[in-house]
Amino acid sequence: MADSLFWYPAIHLNCNADFDKAEMLDSYVRYFLARLQSMFKYDGLPDTIPAKYLESYLLTNGNALIAKAPDGNLYAFTGGMGGYPNAYYVPSKYVVANPYLEFTETYNIKNEFQDGNAVLVYNDTYSQGLLPMLRRYCTQLVENDITLQLADILARATLAISAGDDKSYKSAELWLNRLKQGKLGIMGSNAFLSESLDIRNFKDVASTITPLIEYHQYIKASLFNELGLNSNYNMKRESINSNESQLNDDMLHPLIDDMLKERKEGIERVNELFGLNITVEFDNAWMMNEREEVATIEQIENEAEEVQPIEDDTKIYPGISSEDVVETSEEVETEEVETEEVEPDEAIEAETIEANNNAIVEAINELTDTVEEVVDVLSEENIEGDNDNEEVN
Repeated sequence: MADSLFWYPAIHLNCNADFDKAEMLDSYVRYFLARLQSMFKYDGLPDTIPAKYLESYLLTNGNALIAKAPDGNLYAFTGGMGGYPNAYYVPSKYVVANPYLEFTETYNIKNEFQDGNAVLVYNDTYSQGLLPMLRRYCTQLVENDITLQLADILARATLAISAGDDKSYKSAELWLNRLKQGKLGIMGSNAFLSESLDIRNFKDVASTITPLIEYHQYIKASLFNELGLNSNYNMKRESINSNESQLNDDMLHPLIDDMLKERKEGIERVNELFGLNITVEFDNAWMMNEREEVATIEQIENEAEEVQPIEDDTKIYPGISSEDVVETSEEVETEEVETEEVEPDEAIEAETIEANNNAIVEAINELTDTVEEVVDVLSEENIEGDNDNEEVN
């Protein structure tokens, strides 16, 4: 009975007791499992398979077998896999022992490779369940809780008074009592008292509390993100914008999408084998996140369609309708056809090229003559300047 998921021992609350790590870890895991009961919504389950027990088996055991018991009713069972494995080394049988129903049975698992008389529903692709992940994060939370409690207690000690004799001790005790009563007190000072009384200040104890709180928020946010819930942690010690708060949206869905896929595939086989009409979907916060993701994907697809080519090399650009682009394309094709009909023959093209070459040669010759004239003028000016300088001398 002690190993049952739904049995909990009597709790004796004692504020003076030290933290029990095992009890704290167990409590954290159960609280998160209780939250995860709201992840999926089942419709059409038989009365003998309550959704909370089916989900508990899947989340903790990693799988659950849906099969008929000797009384003819469908139940969700946990047990052990075995039998001769298939080509992918997946077990083909499942052993169930139920004390309440007073039977032990080995069922053949129905899957894509074989027929059977029972269906094994997986929590995830590798049938791990969520207990390994919950234990890891919850262990970190427990350790941080204990550290935070110690830091909180030590934060009360802002200073320590050490007395070397009874007189100093009584004087320090009287001063502390007066502070408790809201009265001011003064301790006399002399050489003997100053040597026998030592006061030490603790300044850095309280500063450790803020990083511990941030670390606690980081652990919980990371776990919630693994479970498909967007929980932001602020390690910047300042406000964050909307873009920063949405940075981890892409990592929210892979695990929970895999969990939903495995449940749907298993429930589909159950419906096929036993003639039922069971459905499973996301529920509550996970359903809202799924709808937002679908809406975002549809928006991206619609925006992508607006810039996709209609046909061949014709493309749609912002601000231009598809009809305008098609008409423009047709006009361009018409102009190209007309240009091909009036294209000159090769003789006319040769004459045109020769005329252009002659014009270029003439322009180069004129430019050369102009440059020579300029050089001659500059040379004559330099000669006249030299003659004038000789006459002056």
